Amino acid sequence: MGIFSNIYNKIFHHASDAAPAATPAAATDAPAAGAPAAAAAPAVAVPVVDVEVVLVDLASKNAETLNWRTSIVDLMKLLQLDSSLASRKELAQELHFAGDTNDSASMNIWLHRQVMIKLAENGGKVPEELKN
Repeated sequence: MGIFSNIYNKIFHHASDAAPAATPAAATDAPAAGAPAAAAAPAVAVPVVDVEVVLVDLASKNAETLNWRTSIVDLMKLLQLDSSLASRKELAQELHFAGDTNDSASMNIWLHRQVMIKLAENGGKVPEELKN
């Protein structure tokens, strides 16, 4: 399991623990008479997780003040993940960072943005300002 998967799981599982799963309305509807068999299977709706709400909730319960909105290090600390340079370099490799991993400032800015973009691509509701 990669580091991004750990970030994703910490956020998405926290959200599912906080709110009961909703059953999509389509799952309870009976198929129309004469409908093809394939159409009878309801589409499963993937719940959208509000990433900002989850992270604000986690931050409110954390004794340390963390700037998770702009810092990949603080975001990883908030999620109780290893935020060491080695771990961030591994995440950079996983997300295909093309820059110099020895330039940790540039890498960290890129990592934070990419993590937010990837969370949005995988069902997270992420405010635009966190993806820029």
